[in-house]
Amino acid sequence: MPDISLTQWLLAIVAGIGVGVAKSGFAGVSLVHVLVMASIFGDKLSTGVVLPMLLIGDLCAVTAFRHHAIRHHLVRTLPPACAGVILGSWLMTRIPDSAYKPIIGWMVVVIVILQLWRMWKPAAFQHVPNAQWFAWAMGLSAGAATMMANAAGPIMALYFLAVGLPKYQFAGTAAWFFLFINIFKIPFSAGMGLIKLDTLLFNLLLTPAIIAGLFFGRWLLQRVSQQLFDGMILIFAAVVALQRIGLFDLARSMAGF
Repeated sequence: MPDISLTQWLLAIVAGIGVGVAKSGFAGVSLVHVLVMASIFGDKLSTGVVLPMLLIGDLCAVTAFRHHAIRHHLVRTLPPACAGVILGSWLMTRIPDSAYKPIIGWMVVVIVILQLWRMWKPAAFQHVPNAQWFAWAMGLSAGAATMMANAAGPIMALYFLAVGLPKYQFAGTAAWFFLFINIFKIPFSAGMGLIKLDTLLFNLLLTPAIIAGLFFGRWLLQRVSQQLFDGMILIFAAVVALQRIGLFDLARSMAGF
């Protein structure tokens, strides 16, 4: 069991709830567990600590939304995502954490800008979301991002928005996508020593928080309109991107904190 303080335990419970909410369709909420676990365990090690939590959330999400998945989008995005996981695991052994965090952040920023442009000028992107290269680009980016920082949620959220998935199909397709890709990640994370026996019990103790977050997220999903849902996904994705780039740290330093 990791030797962490009571405050860190409370933050970890919040992170567990965040995993559940994210798995219910609010992918951008992944910022919560990414930040909390990175602060407790460090950026690289936290990817292995969080992976079993994500798998628990994936299994619960698939159970809750299994009938809403769109198989077509899984077939298009999973192969490049698996290639992205392999690429991400290779990069993790060769570049420092400080280098790949901003890369993922800027990746999400570009996607958010493109999505906003698409909403403003839909004719300019009429054929892009359905193009095979677009699915491969997003899948590859998501695979690398999830391996390196568990930060694929906003990327795939923006892809599902671009192809026009309604919120329940969004949640169901995302649930199956991340279940498959997180299972695929296991041997890579284990091979790098990022999954440890002493953190598996820690993951197990957080299971009730993950399930509670999923139920809360599903309750919220029923009460949020499609337009508001789409807007929230974009905002969450933008916040995640700004955090990964380091603008929050810059703002704190300028404020003297």
